Amino acid sequence: IRTLRASSISGNQSIGRCRLRQMYVTCSGGAGRLTLRNSGVTLLDLDFTTGSTYDVYIPDEGILFTTDIHIHAATTANITGVTFMYS
Repeated sequence: IRTLRASSISGNQSIGRCRLRQMYVTCSGGAGRLTLRNSGVTLLDLDFTTGSTYDVYIPDEGILFTTDIHIHAATTANITGVTFMYS
């Protein structure tokens, strides 16, 4: 398992092919939405409430991203931090 703290809450995360196993997400200032895509296809779309932190566990083999994890920028206005745990 490896970790990456997203330096930017938008765009490709420069991980490459991986299986997303878990995420730690921080929201502030309002509700947030995190949409993760792979080659333009949405693989995970989550809503978060105001001012909270979330530990999101993905069961079994996780979610396979064949090219890279791409955070869709239009949905992240109140997301202040994301850490990915992947293999």
